[in-house]
This record gives sequence, C-alpha cells and structure tokens, in this order.
Amino acid sequence: MTRAPDALGRRALALYRDAPWQERAHVHVRWWSAPFRRLATLLPDDGPVLEIGCGHGLFSAYAALAGPGRRVVGVDIDADKVAVGAGAAARVPNLELTVAPDGAVPAGPWAAVVVVDVLYLLPADAQRRLLLAAAEQVAPGGRLVVKEMGTSPRWKVAWNRWQETLSVRVLRITEGSTTFTFVPPDVVAGWLRDAGLAVTATRLDAGRVHPHHVLVGERERA
Repeated sequence: MTRAPDALGRRALALYRDAPWQERAHVHVRWWSAPFRRLATLLPDDGPVLEIGCGHGLFSAYAALAGPGRRVVGVDIDADKVAVGAGAAARVPNLELTVAPDGAVPAGPWAAVVVVDVLYLLPADAQRRLLLAAAEQVAPGGRLVVKEMGTSPRWKVAWNRWQETLSVRVLRITEGSTTFTFVPPDVVAGWLRDAGLAVTATRLDAGRVHPHHVLVGERERA
C-alpha cells in the first residue's frame, strides 16, 4: 500500500487543524512513517477497539473513521498528547481518548487491542506483563495486534534507533524511558502464545526505512 494518506487518512489528519503547528507536523510525520492503512485492515469492522499508547490519537482516529461500526478508545500516559488529541476526537462520534496510568489496561472485553510502537520504551519484562494483561481483555474471537520494530536488517534498526534517540532524548517528543528495548518478534510471539493466542507474524517494511513488523494474536471463539 502507498504511504500517502488515502481519503480517510486526509480526514484523520485534518482533525488536527486547530492544534499547534508542532503537533500538526508530528502527526503528519507519524502518518508517513507508520503503516497505518495496513494496520487498520487487521481490525474487526465493528465492536470495541482499544489502542494502548495512542499518543495524539492519529491511528485511533483513522481506525474510527475507517470503521464506523467500531467504538475506538485510545489511552496514553502523556496527558499533553491526549489533550491535543481530544480536540480531534471530539469530531469523531465513535472515538474516545483518555489518559491512563502507565501499564494499565482498561477492562474489556475488547474485539481488538492494538499496541503500535510503544513496547520499546519499556524493559522486556514490563513489555511481557503489558501484553499478557492486554491479552486477558481480548474477547473470544478477538485479536491483539502488536506493531513494533523488528530487529533486522541492521541498517533499518540503526536508522530507527537514531530517530527514536532524537525524538525521546533530544526533542522530548515521546514520553517514556530513554533506554530502548527492541525485543525480537519471535520472542514477543512466544509471549502471545503463552497467553493462549494463535499468532501470525508479518513484516511491513518493504519500501520503508523502518523495520516495521506486526504480530496478530487471535483468541479462540468460545
């Protein structure tokens, strides 16, 4: 899929038209760097969807616009980002953004739980705890979608580490630990299987400079 925003992507970005220019620039860069269109296709067409670590809420907004039958809830520890995103969310009836304590997973059951580029800011043991807690809230027949950076090829990993260092340690755009922990996707897949989910893994980095990788863990229907 092309990286350019589709019609719904343009609508999602336009939701931030009243935000400060720095925040508008950030969400635009976020769109171009992340495979949001592909991720949205991995979500059910309807039902409650939770995004953990939603930031400004751009992916949550896109998912809500792309699936009017979804009720999308985005949570994040960064109150400033959520405040900016609240202005966007107010324009989308099936979207809600809220502040949540670090590591907290709102109670489900959720048709889908999504975690996009968040885990690397946590130590490996905290990543595992968060995913296991998220898996517990996935409804029968639901899924846990985890988009993170893979650990190969090395040049993409190096590029991503440089960008994250700039964002977290220098520009302070992203709130969280200044130590990055990128866990190999096969290890994360093992955690999801430990939680009773059937896992599929897909690389999403073709034509991109970041080593995007997505894991989808599905809960068996009751």
